[in-house]
Amino acid sequence: MRAFHARLVRFVVIGVAGANHYAPSGQAAFITQDHDLFLPPDPDNLVNAWAACGDAGLELWLSDDPLDRPRDRSLVERIVERRALTRATGPDDLLMELTLVMKGYDFETVWAERREFVTDGAAIPVARLLHIVTSKHAAGRDKDRLFLATHRDALEQLLRKGADL
Repeated sequence: MRAFHARLVRFVVIGVAGANHYAPSGQAAFITQDHDLFLPPDPDNLVNAWAACGDAGLELWLSDDPLDRPRDRSLVERIVERRALTRATGPDDLLMELTLVMKGYDFETVWAERREFVTDGAAIPVARLLHIVTSKHAAGRDKDRLFLATHRDALEQLLRKGADL
């Protein structure tokens, strides 16, 4: 996160990793294998995100292939145009997905309504829990339906708990 902030990357944590920030202290977090970062469809921002990943020693992937070099304006414009997902991998099985799409939402809406959490001294912008849940519902993927069904009670309690979620 520090590398992203140093490069002035605009992003919002979404998905299960984002939902985990709303879990009360001392309670079990939702299990996830990746961290989804929602970025605006802005070529300059995406180039900065890729550079931040490089600064942090992460490898970049497009599907199952390493992300091409040079990582220039031409490449980034094609990625943005196609709203393609890039992945960053690192030590200890770290997996971050850099996405330009959040089903049902545009980046500026999510950004304007984000909530910031501080972890290990780093500010982490996180989408509202309501945005995360409704986006997962709208996406309708099997893994999203399973997450929502498995954690329905906990998510409903968290959403009822506060308007700032």
